[in-house]
Amino acid sequence: MRNFFYIVVVAMLMAGSFVAGSLHFRQSGTKIKADDTRNVPKQNSPEPEEDISSMLPGTVRIKPERQSMIGVRVGTVEKGAVTHTIRLLGRVAADETRIYTINATVDGWITKTLSNSTGSYVRKNEVLAAFYSPEFLSAVQALLYALSSSDRVRTTGRETPAQKDQVVQYNINLQQYKDSLKNLGMGDLQIKKMIQTREWMENVDITSPADGFILVRNVSDGLRFTKGSEMYRIADLSRVWVLADVYETEVEAFQPGVEAKVALPYQKKVYAAKVSEVLPVFDPTTRTLKVRLEAQNPGFLLRPDMFVDVEVQVTYPPAVMVPADAVLNSGLKKTVFIDRGKGFFEPREVKTGRHVGGQVEIVEGLEAGERIVTSGNFLVDSESKLQLSAQGMYTTLSKDPVCGSEVSQVKAEKTGRRIVYQGKTYYFDSDECKQKFEKSPGRYTEKPEQGATPPQQTPPPKPVETKGHVHGNG
Repeated sequence: MRNFFYIVVVAMLMAGSFVAGSLHFRQSGTKIKADDTRNVPKQNSPEPEEDISSMLPGTVRIKPERQSMIGVRVGTVEKGAVTHTIRLLGRVAADETRIYTINATVDGWITKTLSNSTGSYVRKNEVLAAFYSPEFLSAVQALLYALSSSDRVRTTGRETPAQKDQVVQYNINLQQYKDSLKNLGMGDLQIKKMIQTREWMENVDITSPADGFILVRNVSDGLRFTKGSEMYRIADLSRVWVLADVYETEVEAFQPGVEAKVALPYQKKVYAAKVSEVLPVFDPTTRTLKVRLEAQNPGFLLRPDMFVDVEVQVTYPPAVMVPADAVLNSGLKKTVFIDRGKGFFEPREVKTGRHVGGQVEIVEGLEAGERIVTSGNFLVDSESKLQLSAQGMYTTLSKDPVCGSEVSQVKAEKTGRRIVYQGKTYYFDSDECKQKFEKSPGRYTEKPEQGATPPQQTPPPKPVETKGHVHGNG
């Protein structure tokens, strides 16, 4: 009986709650009409599809958030003069025009040596050593005899013509004897001293022909030598050469007279240098050209065989330059990706020129003001290849009989680059290729593989959107 009472009470409470809710709903006046959608959440409408038929095959679309995720960066192509610094490793060498070799002109032996040695700095006409040779005996005797004869002939101004002729002959003989001693290896100072003192000189001095450093010293006390033997080699290092290996692509920057900087590594010493007038010598082993630079050497800090840093500032004519990473080089062609806006990136083949630092010159294919992908282009390329694969599956591609490139039939139809010739349809990549075909179609239709099939009525493929992971190039 008690359980029945509890059931009745619960039922009454539920009925009362229902009645109260109904009255409250009617009093509030809330109604939902079939055409009233203000309180109905709106569904995202699909974005309108873009017409990509005018774009090249391989064009890919990447949404902005996806671009930021994979690191795609876009930059504007600019044209201007480029200044580049070429840095090379150079080697110091002695100036060959300032190297002096002292060779023995007669047979003899060394009778005296001084304290100089290899590397010593010597002055011009400084005595280096002395030697004895029997061949000097007759020449010295003849010079002393000519001197005594000339002393007996005094000019007073009242000589007869015969006496004047005799004086002239004595002077001629004296000069001949002096030249004989000089040819045998005696220096001018020693000959002059002999003339002044009228004394016999048994030993002949070996003197330095110029200021410089001794590079080679082949003398010692009592050394027997023969005619032609090298005794000393002296180099004037006040001006030196710097030899640098330059690649063929950079040799145009090293024209004669171009100024350069030469610096010693780990030292704050910079020297001004100029490219020599001598043409560079090609080295077939290293496939480089050896360029010679000439530099003054105050303080003689630059010594032969030392390594130095060489810098040359080069300014190239105005050109279209892009970062080297922006160009994809497959070996067969070079490609950049053009930003067509709204997330579309179109591949374009380009021709490159010189490489300057981290930039490369674009000779053909780009104009100043265009925007290209400068970073992340490898990932864009992978998506572009997927797009090309889709085009190959869903859209008919034809080969341009003139240019040889693959052409989208849909794109060619829209741009009017289509010709029907002898029952076959041909599609062209550009107006220039089409004009060449119109002038001489038989030239390009002899090969059967150049024909194309009529276009299929298939819709253009949608650009590949990256939603998952980025596919690599394999």
